[in-house]
Amino acid sequence: MRRRIVAVAAGVLLALTGVAAPATAAGHGPWVASWATAAQEAATEFGPNWSVEGFERQSLRQVVRASAGGLVTRVRLTNVYGTKPLRVAKATIARTAEGAAVRPDSVRPLTFGHRRSVEIPVGEETSSDLTVFRVAPLERVTITLYLAEATGPATMHLAANTTSYRAAGDHVADADGAAFTETSQSWYLLAGLDVAGQASRGSGVVTFGDSITDGAGATFGEYDRYPDDLAEALTPRPVLNTGIGGNRVLNDARCAGERAAARFERDVLDQPRAGTVIVLEGINDIGMPELPGEFPCVGQRPVVTAEQLIAGHRQLIRMAKADGMKIIGATMLPYQGTFYYSERGEAVRDAVNAWIRTSGEYDAVADFDRITADPAHPDALLPAYDSGDKLHPSDAGYAVMATEAAKAVRSLR
Repeated sequence: MRRRIVAVAAGVLLALTGVAAPATAAGHGPWVASWATAAQEAATEFGPNWSVEGFERQSLRQVVRASAGGLVTRVRLTNVYGTKPLRVAKATIARTAEGAAVRPDSVRPLTFGHRRSVEIPVGEETSSDLTVFRVAPLERVTITLYLAEATGPATMHLAANTTSYRAAGDHVADADGAAFTETSQSWYLLAGLDVAGQASRGSGVVTFGDSITDGAGATFGEYDRYPDDLAEALTPRPVLNTGIGGNRVLNDARCAGERAAARFERDVLDQPRAGTVIVLEGINDIGMPELPGEFPCVGQRPVVTAEQLIAGHRQLIRMAKADGMKIIGATMLPYQGTFYYSERGEAVRDAVNAWIRTSGEYDAVADFDRITADPAHPDALLPAYDSGDKLHPSDAGYAVMATEAAKAVRSLR
């Protein structure tokens, strides 16, 4: 059963159009998640960001790229890891221009229960009212929040792979970006962008995993992560990226997210009209025990067996199928030569990959290991597909992963 998002009916009376909206999203059919990200606890150990200090009397301007289009939109905000109620004084949505600028004729206020402001309890998410704001597939959209009161530590997503902007004072309605003089490479307080009113081909696809799904190693700002390429291949079908760098199947980490099963409901099952999930997880469970030194924010780093990892994958399969979702298993990529490689870990990776390929427990398989491996050295990435650290793919590597993932998704039809 999918968790009810707090507070906001989709159907509202739209003063802008004078059209009364019935409960089925103004007659536009059910909401579809067009963009989403995975929530993370405030932390700075894995990279500088604004999450720990939070925001006060500041405007936060953030850019996201929709995967599916629609005639109307709503924005989902999150206070899942907040330490106090989150008060958003004002919010707008607009079409992205250059940098922090937006198209002047496109700025629309967001409301929450017909009010400009909203308070989100600790541990909760909320969504805005329906807004008449047409979005095209693969269009960039800018969301601006004014946070008048101190937020405390802010729920975030560390690796946005795009630039976010901050300004002192209330600048939610500004078209130019002059006031937004500070930048960050993370997202804050955003959970998703939903659309309705325009048919998409099939239900949404959620890509779920670690830093490889999150897009580490991809060219910054160019939308070259494998989920980005997959969205282009499947357009106008929605594709969502809920990868978290450092994430694991079996253990939580303050700076790398809760373990896979603990966050699976929020990051996968709760996504509106998502019907398929691609799971790429396990390499951090295998590799992190080999890291030298202390990493308090990573938490426990036990040595794991193939049997333990397979049991973790089986839990995700059970959760997806109980919710009526199709689930695709992705084999773990080669990692020989990386900072936490070991022969022990390689044996575990091989065993889990063999189970993913042959067990038949996943509905389909995306064999990322096979397509990215160097034929001359099968335990290592093909050099053309290596971003440079022997672990994360290059743009070219992500492109072939997207092709393999698209094939697996289409096989489920």
